[in-house]
Amino acid sequence: MPEQSAQPSPARSSVPYDALLLLSFGGPEGPEDVVPFLENVTRGRGIPRERLKEVGRHYFLFGGVSPINEQNRELLQALRKDFAEHGLDLPVHWGNRNWAPYLTDTLREMAADGHRRVLVLATSAYASYSGCRQYRENLADALAALEAEGLETPRVDKLRHYFNHPGFVRPMVDATLAALAELPEAVRAGAHLAFTTHSIPTAAADTSGPPQDHGDGGAYVAQHLDVARLIADAVREETGVEHPWRLVYQSRSGAPHIPWLEPDICDHLEELHGAGAPAAVMVPIGFVSDHMEVKYDLDTEAAAKAEELGLPVARASTVGADPRFAAAVRDLVLERAAAERFAAGREAAAPARCALGALGPSHDLCPAGCCPARAPRPAAAGED
Repeated sequence: MPEQSAQPSPARSSVPYDALLLLSFGGPEGPEDVVPFLENVTRGRGIPRERLKEVGRHYFLFGGVSPINEQNRELLQALRKDFAEHGLDLPVHWGNRNWAPYLTDTLREMAADGHRRVLVLATSAYASYSGCRQYRENLADALAALEAEGLETPRVDKLRHYFNHPGFVRPMVDATLAALAELPEAVRAGAHLAFTTHSIPTAAADTSGPPQDHGDGGAYVAQHLDVARLIADAVREETGVEHPWRLVYQSRSGAPHIPWLEPDICDHLEELHGAGAPAAVMVPIGFVSDHMEVKYDLDTEAAAKAEELGLPVARASTVGADPRFAAAVRDLVLERAAAERFAAGREAAAPARCALGALGPSHDLCPAGCCPARAPRPAAAGED
């Protein structure tokens, strides 16, 4: 698996940054949290409370608890452990978009602690409105709230997209190999790989990424396809077997008349079965952790569809708190810090950037027109 660039700089300094913020979606942690959480997620859409109870039924199947918060706690610990073991003195904080700990509360605490330059790690590896710009809007909203309170606000910068960093890709390769090994030996060699990610409206996909990447599927689809190829190629290299593969989608939640990315994973499993495929491995490359959309949409719904079809399936795990992913975050922190020092004339050379595949390392600063919203709103950590 060749790298796109040289190894990252050995510099260990995070200057000018004095903190890292883990920014995530959030999720309910008990039955009483489900509807209030969904009210936060859908705020402004006028969805009746009774409808939200129906929408939240899959949370109630798991006791009203989404795994995402616990998984973020594990990632926090993995990051802190990695940073400490490698001499990186950078505190790590955590804030959510839709549930406690809320982003605004976390930034308020960070400001009170004296943090003035904050790097942000969003738990979304790809370019899209909901996976990037909306988090930037959340940051702008939180900073505006602190300014309204008369607080001195920190400057925030967002780490670049990490979908093609080796520390994200390699754990997914190993997870795919492990899932293949779970299949019965008689069907393993003929198994198809179904790389899954969150479906989004095609209009949002087409305008994902910088303006030059807009078009059919935009950066969102292109980035997922690049990762899928990397994993499929690595699996072939390690097993000697070329498994057919396809990028498919899950977790659609929009109105039926609005086009979203297809095919859905369940429809794809039906298609595979109809074509005589002996087995399939679902590889959730679009997700950082095994949260509700993985546990329910794949482990529950898609698994039930496969059982109904009589199609053997296995599901690869996500990167979660894998130490290699924590190391990748450290690499990205050091890279961005060195880039800031270089831009300020305090570093002799620009840092090397680690990336795999055909697309190369992503931008540090989201350019104007990147992943635009339907209604323009202020966003932090970008040119617009």
